[in-house]
Amino acid sequence: MTTKPFLLISTREDDDAAADEVRGFLELSGLEPGRLAVVRLGHEPLPDAVSGDAPGLAEYAGIMVGGSPFNSSDPDGLKSATQRRVEATLSRLLDSVVERDFPFLGACYGVGTLGTHQGAVVDRTYGEPVGTTEVELTAAGIGDPLTEGLPRRFTAFVGHKEAVSTLPGHAVLLAGSAACPVQMFRFGSNLYATQFHPELDGAGLALRIAIYKDAGYFPPEEAEELTRLAHTAEVPWPGLVLRNFVARYGG
Repeated sequence: MTTKPFLLISTREDDDAAADEVRGFLELSGLEPGRLAVVRLGHEPLPDAVSGDAPGLAEYAGIMVGGSPFNSSDPDGLKSATQRRVEATLSRLLDSVVERDFPFLGACYGVGTLGTHQGAVVDRTYGEPVGTTEVELTAAGIGDPLTEGLPRRFTAFVGHKEAVSTLPGHAVLLAGSAACPVQMFRFGSNLYATQFHPELDGAGLALRIAIYKDAGYFPPEEAEELTRLAHTAEVPWPGLVLRNFVARYGG
């Protein structure tokens, strides 16, 4: 019997950032390249199997969404045509994913997409500059399958302009931090999002610092110091979330 692949949906428009994101998901999840199908949603449509109301989600073990230059909370008038198309496509996909409680893990941009879809308030109250943060699991987080093996407190890479400021009542808060109270949550049994980056290592963060130096995530003059931090910070734990996701749903 052939093992099903996972589907990674990338919304990064920069080719180097998109390629490195794939590398990060592969290396930190432990997946073989042949088990990760990749769609760059800004450049190509979703496969027919997961478009609209098609039942073909069953062709995949689970869906993962990476980070993005897009912000769900931006005013519609400031969104590009590509961003509006990406958001509309993801919203339709989430209609099916949520209905089926289909395995889903959104990293960073997953907070904006899944959170918004489910009624969370996503705004710029708890944005975090590029760097590291100390994440702490909640009581629910300590007992969740995707955080199995994580210490209660761990260091993670972050860098985001928006975040969830209010979760709806049917969400389960799994982790938070002092600067950003919602770092990880779950809907249903199988729908997850993290604000921190489980797919990011130091090399990947350094590359994104170079690519997005003028994108408003940090003062450009701090790029050199942030790059040094990326290469020296010890961030061994967040990738375990990806490995747990793959282990739980990819058997």
